[in-house]
Amino acid sequence: MGRTTLQLDTSFDVVSPATGAVVGSYRIFDTAEVEATVATARGAGDWWAGLGFTERARRLDAWRGEITRGRGELARIIHEEMGKPLSDAKLEIAMALEHLAWAAANARRVLGPRQVRPNLLSMNQECTLEYRPFGVVGVIGPWNYPVFTPLGSVSFALAAGNAVVFKPSEYTPGVGLWLAERFAEVVPEQPVFQVITGLGGTGAALCRSGVGKIGFTGSTATGKRVMAACAETLTPVLMELGGKDALIVDADADLAAAADAAVWGGMSNAGQTCLGVERVYVHTDVYDEFLTELVARAAELRAGTGTAKIGPITMPKQIGIIRHHIEDALARGARALLGGAGAIDGQFVQPTILVDVPEDAAAITEETFGPTLTVSRVRDMDEAIERTNAGAYGLGSTVFSRHNGKRIADRLRTGGTSINAYVAHATITSLPLGGIGDSGFGRVHGADGLKEFTYAKATTRQRFPLPLALTTFTRSETTDAIVDRLVTVLHGRNR
Repeated sequence: MGRTTLQLDTSFDVVSPATGAVVGSYRIFDTAEVEATVATARGAGDWWAGLGFTERARRLDAWRGEITRGRGELARIIHEEMGKPLSDAKLEIAMALEHLAWAAANARRVLGPRQVRPNLLSMNQECTLEYRPFGVVGVIGPWNYPVFTPLGSVSFALAAGNAVVFKPSEYTPGVGLWLAERFAEVVPEQPVFQVITGLGGTGAALCRSGVGKIGFTGSTATGKRVMAACAETLTPVLMELGGKDALIVDADADLAAAADAAVWGGMSNAGQTCLGVERVYVHTDVYDEFLTELVARAAELRAGTGTAKIGPITMPKQIGIIRHHIEDALARGARALLGGAGAIDGQFVQPTILVDVPEDAAAITEETFGPTLTVSRVRDMDEAIERTNAGAYGLGSTVFSRHNGKRIADRLRTGGTSINAYVAHATITSLPLGGIGDSGFGRVHGADGLKEFTYAKATTRQRFPLPLALTTFTRSETTDAIVDRLVTVLHGRNR
């Protein structure tokens, strides 16, 4: 598993955020080692692509079986490295397996060659469209969902026929190595899926290594640095970045269901979720009743170890951001109905619910990434939509309304919206997932996710010569006149 102790200048430690104990020591790949890994991946990618869709699907299904049988061990590693409760770690694995299964089963249908109908002026051409792999894809993964999120890129890139070099977060390297070891058991012939461990410099080296594409998941600030590094070699990028997702509660909503979704969306994984609920906008007619339900449910939760349903904050530096957002809101007139300034104890943050927070406060405009919710009263859904769309992020959104959900959702500027359920669109295997604005661009999951790791290849074959030769210097004036008349018939009558 790579957990042997190495020299300090070539390794880094992973520390449990819950206990402070060192749970592993891992190798730091330098630039030369990253480039060598990518070089071996190129040959492996050619071999993997040559297996074809059917054999790749068989191998990916076998990998899925290995992950399933070892999910208890994998969940334990997740728990040790980033602190997530074991039950939530197992749920994350289950969701990742669903998307892996979809990618393997649907790659041929989405990416395989298909005939395309030509237009009238090229009716003599047989046209084929297919989606071909880049060869090697680099994936830089996050720590908050160290299986579900990176596999949204890794498994789809593999299904498309690419070799993958995966740089997991320095907070969860053991998860990445475990996944690669299980893959090697079902694909022992070639290094199709390799893991490089390290810090930021290792990720930067991967960006500059000449891979066909980089799939990155992380903060918006880091995403900008990744893009800058990739720009040096014109390496295309997929950006899954931060979010400041809102949950909207209409006057006709099921308030119990909405409150339950807000608590789970805001507090699960200690709030460390890009698609997590951070803002709640509630119709004034049901605001007080909703707040009562929300606070009652959140008050039953506790952050801690053992049987606690909320784990620690994984990144130590995030504690300062969470504290700043809470204290800034309170200093500007907000009230804490639960938690507040005293909610932070070491790496643990107790559930916090803030009301009367100004819309320009950091707790509203910036990603908090902690178990906090801001709840705001709105006069109607027009105001809720306006406030939701005002931010720079545009990842996900949730709407609770018995009769107006679709009308509200259609007006939200986000990559996805779930009505009367939290983040359901991220769990549906055939739907794409991604954002706009500061939340990034590109998509994982579904057909869009498969195409993300390929390039479109168009091929034509002339079946017979046209009576009217168009692309030649021997084209006659008669031909030009006939084409001119055809253009008028085909397009000139449109108004």
